[in-house]
Amino acid sequence: MIRVVIIGGGNVATHLAEAFFKVKEVNLIQMYARKLTQIEHFKNQTAITNNLRLLVAADVYIIAVTDNAISEVSLHIDKKNSLVVHTSGSTPLNSLKNNGGKGVFYLLQSFSKNRKVNFNKIPFCLEAENKQDLKLLKTLAETIGKKIYTINSEQRKTLHVAAVFVNNFTNHLYKIGKDICKKNQIPFEILHPLIKETAKKITVLSPEKAQTGPAKRNDEKTILNHLDLLNKEQQKIYQIITKSIQKNEKEL
Repeated sequence: MIRVVIIGGGNVATHLAEAFFKVKEVNLIQMYARKLTQIEHFKNQTAITNNLRLLVAADVYIIAVTDNAISEVSLHIDKKNSLVVHTSGSTPLNSLKNNGGKGVFYLLQSFSKNRKVNFNKIPFCLEAENKQDLKLLKTLAETIGKKIYTINSEQRKTLHVAAVFVNNFTNHLYKIGKDICKKNQIPFEILHPLIKETAKKITVLSPEKAQTGPAKRNDEKTILNHLDLLNKEQQKIYQIITKSIQKNEKEL
């Protein structure tokens, strides 16, 4: 049984804790958060603390805090025979400053506390300083997931940028679409089937083959009509993306 301590009380920490509690191969023996209110709902399932000096001995310490706090938190984990990992997509492995083993346990997914996730469908991107620690991380990941990848810090950094484009930026475009609908008294839910179909299509087609719309067709009349309907900020975004699509079509 793998003894685990989770450091953090946010979305990733919460979902990992809930998943580990369901498997017999993992013993989540403690959770830490600066504010105990973030993790007090777990107090009947594991020990909780808001003092890093009171961390108990474990096989793996999972740091699930904000990126700029990872190094500082790792300095307080003085467990030479234990593996300390962080869950950040953009932070290199060497940001960990503990004396023992170091690794990364990055889950490529967007987490919200009140939304259930299926870990079997989430990619686990793992990294460690040596084969033994990497094997331990793979074993830990396999207790709750199926999609396991060995990704180094440089690869993970670029992967995180790609994820920002397909997730964060895309979500912002949804927000713009919602604003346009709201301004014209149109229910945003009308666009839901299109959003779902677009996401589904990209799993069976390449982005190049899945691309449709006026930019791909070089339909200047429709593009100009669209620009007339948008505010200045929306026009800038529309034009940048349109030009990028058109450039890509010329290169194909």
